[in-house]
Amino acid sequence: MYKYTFRVQYQEIDAERRLRLHALQNHLLSIAGLAADEGGFGIQYLYPKGLTWIITNMSLEMDYMPKAGDELTVETWVEQNQHMLSVRNYKIYKGSLIGRAKTVWAVLDLTKREIVNVFNEAPFQGVEESIPFEMERAKRMSPITSELNHPHRIEYGDVDYNNHCNSCKYTELMLNAYKPEWLSEGFRFDIRYTKEIYLGDTLFTLVEQTEEDVTYQQKDAAGTTLCSARIEKR
Repeated sequence: MYKYTFRVQYQEIDAERRLRLHALQNHLLSIAGLAADEGGFGIQYLYPKGLTWIITNMSLEMDYMPKAGDELTVETWVEQNQHMLSVRNYKIYKGSLIGRAKTVWAVLDLTKREIVNVFNEAPFQGVEESIPFEMERAKRMSPITSELNHPHRIEYGDVDYNNHCNSCKYTELMLNAYKPEWLSEGFRFDIRYTKEIYLGDTLFTLVEQTEEDVTYQQKDAAGTTLCSARIEKR
């Protein structure tokens, strides 16, 4: 179990003065990296081997989104490492518990751009915590049938050190296409990543909405699905 504390900054909030969803997502992914490095199985261990962590899906439930200046404490731990996937959980506190998240990760070979299994290596032994955590993983989403819209060309600021579009940028582009009015209130966010996209490529965001949820699907110019997500009222 690892514990980290951070304060919401003004550059991380929206016009409603609430923490942006992709900014919170970025904090959680950064905390995962810090915890993995402290445990000896993070980027500092993997990168010299030509490997890196990538996130495959995330589920996040929040009672509400905090404001600028709020201090948040995040607890995180690895639930399991098996079948080439690592499950990491989070609890988010602002004094009391206000949110929780479940993420699923894989290790990517940077040369082959393929998922590899490294969980039999020494740094990964004994890192799993048997802490009860009842939360569904990211749900599968039905395809959206609307025409491609909201195009965005992947530029310098979108690409991370793994040489592909940053995972939080997908969320930002979804909310640029459509942001639910109730996002500052209680919600569940599920996102699943299926294919990389690179500098110079164009990403298209499709949106379908009801009174209770918003579903997103992002595709490349060939129509291949890159990422799917849903934001539901709680």
